[in-house]
Amino acid sequence: MDAKAMFNLSYGLFVLSANDGERDNACIINTAIQVTSDPNRISIAVNKQNLTHDMIQKSGKFTVSILSEKAPFALFQRFGFQSGRDTDKFAGFENWKRGYNGTAIVTEGTNAFISAWVTDTVDLDTHTLFIAAVTDMEVLDDAPSATYRYYHSHIKPKPAAAPATDKTVWRCTVCGYEYEGEELPADFVCPLCKHPASDFEKVTK
Repeated sequence: MDAKAMFNLSYGLFVLSANDGERDNACIINTAIQVTSDPNRISIAVNKQNLTHDMIQKSGKFTVSILSEKAPFALFQRFGFQSGRDTDKFAGFENWKRGYNGTAIVTEGTNAFISAWVTDTVDLDTHTLFIAAVTDMEVLDDAPSATYRYYHSHIKPKPAAAPATDKTVWRCTVCGYEYEGEELPADFVCPLCKHPASDFEKVTK
């Protein structure tokens, strides 16, 4: 089975933000879709290990800022390659504004935002599916949305060639994190982007 087939699904990339009454946080997700138009509802799937997940459970609200092809890699590094449990992701970041529901709207490298209140949840083991009623939305830019394929082809830097050694590493195809060892545990989860072992490829250095 070729796990890379999943990369051909035509889904986008989003900055998912939340506020629990005490602080702002955000993470990168790749699952956000409209589920009904009347009433207008969307769904998002969020890894339970993410702080943003816990904040949405507590507050019942979130904003999805839709990443465009103008998004710089630094935006993915800020919101996707570090944990809000260890750092303030909005520290020193000025390209955002507060939305109607109190959560952050990222205005750099995005073409629209959708804010919503959670109405239902579905437990998906490692993730929670949040179904929510749209409370506000706006188009910010006419740049095309960044798909997962576009991110891999045009935004994510290609890994630099390393000198040959006898090491075997497993590289995350999403963020580039490397795990050293002959075998990658089946239940391994990338510590940076939270993707599973199926998103790693074996690399011999």
